[in-house]
Amino acid sequence: MAMGNNDIKDGATEQSTGRRGNSSRVIAFVVVVLIFVGLALWGIESRRSVRASLNLSGKSAATTPVAVVHPLPSGTSGEILLPGNIQAYLETPIYARTNGYLKKWYFDIGARVHEGQLLAEIDTPEIDQELRQLEAAQLQAQANLDLAKSTADRWVELLKSDGVSQQEVDQNVSAYKARQADLQAAKANVDRLKDLQSFKRVTAPFSGIVTQRNVDVGALIQNGNAAQLFRMAQTNVLRIYVSVPQAYSRSMVAGVPADLEIPEFPHRTFPGKVVRTAGAIDAASRTLLTEVQVPNPTGELLPGSYATVNFHLKFVDPPLVIPSNTLIFKAQGTQVAVVTQKGAVHLKSVTLGRDLGTSMEVLSGIDANDSIVLNPPDSIGEGDVVNVTQTAPADSKAK
Repeated sequence: MAMGNNDIKDGATEQSTGRRGNSSRVIAFVVVVLIFVGLALWGIESRRSVRASLNLSGKSAATTPVAVVHPLPSGTSGEILLPGNIQAYLETPIYARTNGYLKKWYFDIGARVHEGQLLAEIDTPEIDQELRQLEAAQLQAQANLDLAKSTADRWVELLKSDGVSQQEVDQNVSAYKARQADLQAAKANVDRLKDLQSFKRVTAPFSGIVTQRNVDVGALIQNGNAAQLFRMAQTNVLRIYVSVPQAYSRSMVAGVPADLEIPEFPHRTFPGKVVRTAGAIDAASRTLLTEVQVPNPTGELLPGSYATVNFHLKFVDPPLVIPSNTLIFKAQGTQVAVVTQKGAVHLKSVTLGRDLGTSMEVLSGIDANDSIVLNPPDSIGEGDVVNVTQTAPADSKAK
């Protein structure tokens, strides 16, 4: 009996141990399941958080924060610097008007001469011989005229006594008139040759400087413009021709003061003024040809030089001024980003005027009430939505 009770106790113990083992496995399984469920929930929440963050970033990127500025009108007066070409007030080539050989020249390049001063002499043997021949023909015509006159007078006297017929008188009087015409023609030929012979003396057409000498003693000279003998320039007053942009054409009138700046004289300016304009805009360059005259009494300024002309203008319609850091340079040209009332970007092409350093003049393309983006990003494009966070002062400086 004792043995039976022990067996019963051992079986109960084994059953209890088996139940505890099953319970432990269930608990472990439940714990594992809970861990997996927790990880799944954590992953879902993480993805939802990331998605929300991305959506927020997308919305933030879609509405880029920007600062804007409004254009300001420039002053009613100002200066513009434009390149120009210096030319002599008068400049002309000198050609021969007769045939022959150059006998002598008297002035070389750089020489200052006065109007009418002899520059060179041409030897014209053929012209001289032809003139002598025509002078002899004139003497012959004069002799024929004298004979015709005496004959006509004699026949007129004979007619009074009815010694000759009226027909014979008329013939002799007509012969006298014909000899008069012959003499006039001979005189005209002589005068023509004398005028042509006078061209053997090449003189200065005005006071100025000899800038070229293209012949030497003994050179064959031909009548016409086949060969240029000399070239002269009058330099006591200089002309500077400047192509002024169309935007400044209304302000460019006669009398506008202008200073000439030349690289050879870095610390000097030469005063002048506008004397005339072309009165029409060049369709190719959209510029107005303007002539400036500058006194040059000492001759230190040389024709043909490059110069910069500083015009002192009174603006009729002052252009607008914007900071330099609002400009966008693309293949389409220079543009600015303007924020519309709906908060979208509209790119406008502009035409620039003077560079004022930290700001630029805009001749066309924008209005005074436009809101222009400062420091626009390179990625900004037409129609982008932006958020205006600041309206900078109108005189904001570029940074």
